[in-house]
Amino acid sequence: MFLLYTSTFFNFSVHFTAVVEHLLFFQMCYFSCTFCYIKHQGTTMKLNRIYSAILLSTLPLTPALAAGLDRSGQSIAAFLQPGNYAEAGISILDPKVQSNQLKVNDMAEDYYFPSAAIKIQATEHISIGLLYDQPFGAESLYPSNNPVFGANGEATQVEVETHNLSALIGYQPTENWNFYAGPVYQTVQGTVSLRGLAYGGASKLGSYDINLKEDEAYGWLAGFAYQIPEIALKTAITYRSEIKHELDTTETFGFGAIQRPNALTEVVTPQSVNIDFQTGVAANTLAFANIRWVHWDQFAVTPKFLNSASGNNLIDYSDDQWSATVGVGRKFNSHWSGSASVGYDSGAGNPVTTLGPTEGYWSVGLGGQYSPAENYFIQAGVKYFWLGDATARTGTTNVGEFEDNYALGYGLKIGYRF
Repeated sequence: MFLLYTSTFFNFSVHFTAVVEHLLFFQMCYFSCTFCYIKHQGTTMKLNRIYSAILLSTLPLTPALAAGLDRSGQSIAAFLQPGNYAEAGISILDPKVQSNQLKVNDMAEDYYFPSAAIKIQATEHISIGLLYDQPFGAESLYPSNNPVFGANGEATQVEVETHNLSALIGYQPTENWNFYAGPVYQTVQGTVSLRGLAYGGASKLGSYDINLKEDEAYGWLAGFAYQIPEIALKTAITYRSEIKHELDTTETFGFGAIQRPNALTEVVTPQSVNIDFQTGVAANTLAFANIRWVHWDQFAVTPKFLNSASGNNLIDYSDDQWSATVGVGRKFNSHWSGSASVGYDSGAGNPVTTLGPTEGYWSVGLGGQYSPAENYFIQAGVKYFWLGDATARTGTTNVGEFEDNYALGYGLKIGYRF
């Protein structure tokens, strides 16, 4: 079914963009610990500042816009830093998704996404902040010379882009508690092209294009954090609302010969919950963990004329996304610290659509931080992802196997205290 074909893009993101969420840097901990002191066996242990890092994408429309569109992980770690703080970073993902059986060398495009944040401690009990990220997105492109996914020199492809700006205000009644909330401004846009025999050929959906023009809408987030500085313990729970978009849409069939402009397509980016935790476990050593839930269940994108022609959605999902990362960060000396982490993503079921033929992943990551001075630092990290094998399906027919696939993620971030 067409829906299955397109949902690919989203599933693909889910696996890759969730990636992003932990992608970066060593996830040394989602919050920084400013020279905390821990009493252990009668000895005071000094813990280094360990700054949080990030990883990719969801999406957005995921590769089309779907659960699979999760990219950045929507961290608010920067807002939980002590004092006045600013940061800027970039994440890059280089996936390899192939099928020897279908003679597809690689259908996954490389992509990158930036992030930035500033946080001001306005008073002893009030803080404000502004966070920018690209929470969802997708880029996929099949070989145009493969008749299963290409026709007339054109290929099946998808591009989805989102931008988020979150404004936060926090209230700290004591040094242990922080309650925060604020509005979220979001834009979404995307394009999808279906080509080849996998979609019924040129006489059916193998010549279909859709252009979802940029739309802006608003949502909100809220959460709380709790810390015990004496043991470097910090935990936070953050909820983000769904955001409803109405995108001006142009659909075409027959390689553009038949146009259906001026329709509206509803896209609701999903609600989510992030849980972050860290604690000191030894001198100069922290353990950290992150769990993320994204509500893709019942998600659907239903363009008017596509639905009229086929009776199907462009994209939809029936399962929620769960991902987790755990790791350890350690200070080596006054300038250097590092981290190691392991990650998991649940995937979205198997068999899967031809547009996102992977089933979850496991990952390992290494990161390092260099602090030339006490008030700024540079972070860099790398992650390797083992993408789960999957059976690609169009409609109710299994098309082929996508096996032994992987992805490499890279991250760089600069942070400054003032």
